[in-house]
Amino acid sequence: MLRKYSLRFFAKFSNVKEKFWESENVRKLLVLATAVTASLVAACAVSTSLAAVPEAQPAEVLDAILEPIEQAEVQSPSEALTVVLTTPDQTPKWQAFWNGKEITTPSALGFTFAKSRDMEDGLVLTSVRKSSKDETWEQPWGERQFVRDHHNELTADFAFTDGEPAYTLRVRVFDDGFAFRYEVDGEGERWITEELTDFGLDQTAKAWWIKAGAYNRYEYLYKTTTVFDVHRAHTPFTAKLPDGPFISIHEAALVDYAGMWLNQRREGVLQADLAPRSDGIKVKTGGSFKTPWRTVQVSDTAAGLGNSDMILNLNEPNKLGDVSWVKPSKYIGIWWCMHIAECTWGSGDKHGATTERTRDYIDFAAEHGFDGILVEGWNIGWDGDWFSNGELFSFTEAYPDFDIEGLAEYAREKGVYLIGHHETSGNLTNYERQMEDAYALYQRLGIPAVKTGYVADAGDLVRRDETGKKFYEWHDGQFAVEHHMKAVKTAAKYGISINAHEPVKDTGLRRTYPNWMTREGVRGQEFNAWGVPPNTPEHTTIIPFTRMLSGPADYTPGIFDLSFGNPLSEDPRVQTTLAKQLALYVVLYSPIQMAADLPRNYTARPDAFQFIKDVPVDWQDTIVLDGLPGEYVVIARKDRNSEAWFLGAITDEEARTVSISLDFLDDLPYEAQIYRDGEGADWRSNPYAFETAFETVDASGALTLDLAPGGGTAIAFIPVE
Repeated sequence: MLRKYSLRFFAKFSNVKEKFWESENVRKLLVLATAVTASLVAACAVSTSLAAVPEAQPAEVLDAILEPIEQAEVQSPSEALTVVLTTPDQTPKWQAFWNGKEITTPSALGFTFAKSRDMEDGLVLTSVRKSSKDETWEQPWGERQFVRDHHNELTADFAFTDGEPAYTLRVRVFDDGFAFRYEVDGEGERWITEELTDFGLDQTAKAWWIKAGAYNRYEYLYKTTTVFDVHRAHTPFTAKLPDGPFISIHEAALVDYAGMWLNQRREGVLQADLAPRSDGIKVKTGGSFKTPWRTVQVSDTAAGLGNSDMILNLNEPNKLGDVSWVKPSKYIGIWWCMHIAECTWGSGDKHGATTERTRDYIDFAAEHGFDGILVEGWNIGWDGDWFSNGELFSFTEAYPDFDIEGLAEYAREKGVYLIGHHETSGNLTNYERQMEDAYALYQRLGIPAVKTGYVADAGDLVRRDETGKKFYEWHDGQFAVEHHMKAVKTAAKYGISINAHEPVKDTGLRRTYPNWMTREGVRGQEFNAWGVPPNTPEHTTIIPFTRMLSGPADYTPGIFDLSFGNPLSEDPRVQTTLAKQLALYVVLYSPIQMAADLPRNYTARPDAFQFIKDVPVDWQDTIVLDGLPGEYVVIARKDRNSEAWFLGAITDEEARTVSISLDFLDDLPYEAQIYRDGEGADWRSNPYAFETAFETVDASGALTLDLAPGGGTAIAFIPVE
């Protein structure tokens, strides 16, 4: 408050004494007085979550009294990573260094507005404050139970040269990356037309990315190019710098804002490109707002990126209170038969969601230890051109051949439950009108989770205003971000968890809202049924170092009939070996994990099916052991509910041998139950060559994994009694 009124006083006085304030020295004094006021106010502030300001801080404030601060920097706890802020020509810039070597060139900050003063140039750095934090917090479920949050923070205030405050930039630097966000105070309405943040990278760096602003949302095969050849890209965007570390650019805590794309408008400069609203404005907000964190994960190895918890640490703690009702689970579903055209979503002779078929799936789930049964196509709205008729969907009314009440009761009797499905065809308004009733129905029937769907071309989400006028929004625009938040919060009221498909991307909000368990946002298994082309063998070796850096992915592994009864030489088909489908259960994490194939294909291969039955979905710890994007990956995870460990290793189209130390195991003897490619296995010609082996191992040993082309290995390490 003191700062606000001080600035108003200086601004008013400068108008009255216009000629007097034309003096450059006096204008400097004005800015410096503002800096002193801001620093004094900041010094009085008390933070309950961050460490006290270091004793050296008063010296930095004294420097600001003499003139605006030319440079400020903050290092990671290990001092390997440094972020520097400067204001050359009164234009704020940021830059990062890894072990003293530049990893980004000086990069821009700021905004342009339709309804406010632009924050681009004519700015000075007026005050800085530093703090640090080192604490460990517990996840209710996740890749690891306990997460360490260890970072140093720099809070930097920027103001216009006439004394008006612009924004605060809050920078946090971890040993595995750094992040910053804008915090803007003020009154009135602000319409953001551009966020000017950019990321300056070496054009020759190797990058793994998918295109953004295109019709198929996030569902693309990854490109491997130099940064020079990147156009508009989604995040996470991963690159290997020449003679430098791996980095991945993303964002955290995307709330009441637009999702960020990366647009290379000048060679080597990736500018934040916000998904627009239907009227072209990027973000509409009040006078005060905070952006999502702009994040850059950094590691000398690709595996190090996969071991980072930075995105989660940048999100707020759980806001839902007791979330013991949120349960990780494995499920089967009436889903794959639609994709391979054995049954249909719509009603008729081939309708998939019938009472009889669902009872069979319930019986299978109960017999083999699955928790839930997803049923798609159960509700009115699927007949005809459902892709274009989203307003026809009912989320409470079932087709006549689907007895939802009776099936929910039958599932309860068998010790399992139904999983709901809400396909919206991208019609947000129709879904929001029915959301409360739909979740209340599920609560009454004991259905604890719902898979939502937003199948529509990107930019074609439908909303209607209070007059009924139709507008079209992006899947990652501000309106869609707000819609997903409404769905998650409403679901929480009824004890429902969300698995979102065709979603807004993950930014770690599962920490804040633990019922937001998983989502798609990736070119998943269904593309192997009808995609042109199907997912390539390298696709799933890239996902752990790109898409999955943001959070869990419902990829839906576990296809055993790899060509759906057709010749192996014909596409579409699954371009993996059988063993690789098992390894994906460890490599591609989701707390709600599907066994995606038809029950008959599992009973035909009980040897391979045993691993799917045994592998957990909730983990005490996770370690990415080795890997390179587009080549191979090896991941080990420890079960949260036992002393068992599980390992998954996969490769691209090339055969390779990988040696793995077992020093991640606890100090116990284990039986290694190995599910691997058999002799002569090859995804092209012999994908079913498969074998099991059993060895006694401990933490002092090692294993050599022979991975076939398009193949993999899955291992369960079970403690020996």
